[in-house]
Amino acid sequence: MDTKELGSDPVMFASLIAHQLQSPLSSVAQALQAVLGEYSGPLLPGQRGSLEKANERCVQAMTAVRRMLAILEARQGDRPVARQAPLTTVLRQVHGRYADEATRRKIEFLIDVAAEHARVGLAEPALTEIFNALVENALKYTPDGGRIRLAILPSGREGCVRVSVADSGIGIPESERDQVFQPFFRASTARASQKSGIGLGLAFVREVVTAAGGGVGVGRGPDGGAEFWLDLPSVARVEAAGTEAECADAFRVLIVGGVSAGSKAASKLVRLRPDAEVTVVDRGSVMAYAGCGLPYYVSGVVRDYRQLISSPAGTMRDAVFFHHVKNVRMRNHTEAVEIDRAGKRVRLRDLFGGAETWLPYDKLVLCTGAVAAVPAHLDTKLRNVFTLHGVRDAEGIKAAMAEGKARDVVIVGGGLLGIEITECLVSRGARVTIVEKRPNVLSVLDPDMAVLVEKHLASHGVKVVTGATVHSLDGEGSVRSVTTDQGRFAADMAILASGIRPNVDLARQAGLTLGGTGAILVDRGMLTSDPDIYAAGDCVEATNLVTGRPCYMPLGTTANKQARVAAVNLCGGADVFPGILETCICKTFDYTTGRTGLGEAAARAAGFEPVCVLVPGPDREHYMPNVGMLLLKLVVDAKTRRLLGLQATGPGAADKRIDVAAMAIWGGMTVDELANADLGYAPPYSPAMDNIITAANVARNKLDGLFTGVTPAQVHEMMKARRDFVFLDVRAPEEFARAHLPQSTPIPLGVLRSRQGELPKDRAIVTFCDISLRGYEASLILRAAGFKDVAVMEGGMAMWPYDVVT
Repeated sequence: MDTKELGSDPVMFASLIAHQLQSPLSSVAQALQAVLGEYSGPLLPGQRGSLEKANERCVQAMTAVRRMLAILEARQGDRPVARQAPLTTVLRQVHGRYADEATRRKIEFLIDVAAEHARVGLAEPALTEIFNALVENALKYTPDGGRIRLAILPSGREGCVRVSVADSGIGIPESERDQVFQPFFRASTARASQKSGIGLGLAFVREVVTAAGGGVGVGRGPDGGAEFWLDLPSVARVEAAGTEAECADAFRVLIVGGVSAGSKAASKLVRLRPDAEVTVVDRGSVMAYAGCGLPYYVSGVVRDYRQLISSPAGTMRDAVFFHHVKNVRMRNHTEAVEIDRAGKRVRLRDLFGGAETWLPYDKLVLCTGAVAAVPAHLDTKLRNVFTLHGVRDAEGIKAAMAEGKARDVVIVGGGLLGIEITECLVSRGARVTIVEKRPNVLSVLDPDMAVLVEKHLASHGVKVVTGATVHSLDGEGSVRSVTTDQGRFAADMAILASGIRPNVDLARQAGLTLGGTGAILVDRGMLTSDPDIYAAGDCVEATNLVTGRPCYMPLGTTANKQARVAAVNLCGGADVFPGILETCICKTFDYTTGRTGLGEAAARAAGFEPVCVLVPGPDREHYMPNVGMLLLKLVVDAKTRRLLGLQATGPGAADKRIDVAAMAIWGGMTVDELANADLGYAPPYSPAMDNIITAANVARNKLDGLFTGVTPAQVHEMMKARRDFVFLDVRAPEEFARAHLPQSTPIPLGVLRSRQGELPKDRAIVTFCDISLRGYEASLILRAAGFKDVAVMEGGMAMWPYDVVT
């Protein structure tokens, strides 16, 4: 079969090529990603370069296959409504998809579609793929600093609307314009440019448009490059019998906000109600992405931001994916500005042209998320000031780092986001200063745990300034310094990570009830105060399962679970979201830091009588080569012996201990029950007595009066107050020689019984070792010998955050 025959029958072409290539190409793509991710071992620079080129070509081929299959299915649809697409919406979605690339290359990417709201006689996936092909072609042949224009123009063809895609690129010679739409043909200017391509995009544009009754053409554009124009048949030319009734009977669900909650709600909805007409609107250009992965995109661990908007199988979760696979219409660059609850409709504003329309709904889901809490007095218009609240900020940070324009970075805020981005910046060679207004970074931790993280940050060259108020961001044009009440810090980049607040403006204007935290109040089924409006994600209030009180802890895990519950219930189900334990975890260089449940102060404020223990230890058998120290703080209620919370940090495997504690707290377990939990054991994974079981036993001993503990912070205060006590180090002499604590007295545990006479019985004694296991043994020996005032410094040297004598 020659190319002419193939070109005249795109359905046969798509069937023959796409179906055959989809599976092997997918396997090749997965293999390349695994090798590039160095899961099979490190790569040499030359190897990486060759593989990245191969991966780029594989991505091109996968794009072509996806395009062919999408068009094939769209053309085979037998419902008239399936062959009607909102032209303006599709154009804006395509513009939004490529806006970031154009910005990076300083290409002026213009769109003029505000005056036209036509529906055209093509399936929406096919129309989207057509404009993807044309814009990708324009970007390929337009130099950096050039211009691309998308526009809806008057058409000289009756019953059609014309769309133009023009660029300032290399153009197409007049003698070759009739051939450019043929399969595999490349214009001489394209061949001379040496840009890679597959030669199929323009052929499919012509075949699908002409098959639908339209026309295509190409000429010289107003900016000197190529101008492709399409005459697309308007919906008036498409037989639409039954369409109005079909649309009127549809179950219409409007979701405001994409990313985690909105995308999850839409996906679950269409699984439960395939007949539903689901629309998602979002202000941004990227509708569904893994926001928690943005720091790792900045660092380079995630090499391509498209991985953040892809499914685990590698499929891009863009508007085409949601429409083609999920049957969900995604409208990006669209803002919901008003809810008419009585009329059950939402007023939408197009952020490009400003045009406003009303969209009706049967059920509405608010997934409006959160916004960065930026102090109003700071000049955020300076260049190189970011919030890392979206892909665009991540791109800006990464670009500044790549260009060497950000060597001194000040992060305003030491919460989870500020700590996560710190490692990413240091790994790119930046000098980082964290400015935190609270007494410690990571306010989700108790101070005695947070200070251990601060010490670890300092060991990696990070300057941590706590208890500081930021007065101003200074500079002309670009930020140059950050002024605080504790001094001025050089900064050619500032990242504002001082927290977020729920985005509830739309809900407030609609008169929906807000909770005490300022977020939207919902019941256990995620229903708001309006029976037809649900809400999920970072804009809603949750319930703390330990205290039963309202709380606000925005996390992607919570957003996805809440969205699923909302989707089930608006489809007639009876699912519930009971609440959260405010569980969170983050990576800080080689430390893993996390918490679940209540901290010490929060437990006391909630009316509990907290008993706490600090328990360090190796996270697996000490003789294993990959052993890491794990530092735990367990919080228990003295009255009920119920586990209230766990905090963890250190290079050891904190994540699984946090997860075990979360399930134990959820189930209302006591420390006595936790101490006998049947957990998995093998030397590469844990000690025979797992760290969390050891912590539970330490808490039991403390509750039963078998030992008295003091914290490193209490010992430090005793030193500053010049208290008269013996600070007894029972480690071996060689350990003491390597490093010891100020004012400590060394008597090794092995000789303590024979040397106990050297210790005064009328003075307080605090025993310790590296993790205070030997310190506990020493306290038992001394108590048995008649010493009355003996305590153990919990956590030992492993959890001592102050100066050490070396």
